[in-house]
Amino acid sequence: MPQYMELVAITLDCADPLALAAFYQQATGFEPHPKSDAEFAGLNREDGLFMGFQRVEDYRPPSWPDKTTPQQLHICFKVAESLDEAEARLLELGAGKPDHQPDEDTLRVLTDPAGHPFCIVTR
Repeated sequence: MPQYMELVAITLDCADPLALAAFYQQATGFEPHPKSDAEFAGLNREDGLFMGFQRVEDYRPPSWPDKTTPQQLHICFKVAESLDEAEARLLELGAGKPDHQPDEDTLRVLTDPAGHPFCIVTR
């Protein structure tokens, strides 16, 4: 089967992005992203994988293994075809498209069939 998407970024909600980034930096050896701040921090791996940490007001951590507070994350995929082509293909597979799109020229926000958001990008 051909590879249509490549995982390029994972973003986690949290109360303190800089603290969580520091933990993952120590745990993984990824390099800090130069534009990290108290609202959004990031780490880069040499091969291009990016881990992001975004601040959420009143963040409640997932309760695992029970599902009282479900696990939430945001995944970005680099697509081989144009954004329009990839979007159409993913919508055919059962993805949804939220009305709010922050920048349709550079990325598309879609939802998986269970409602989890993810982005597709060409860069």
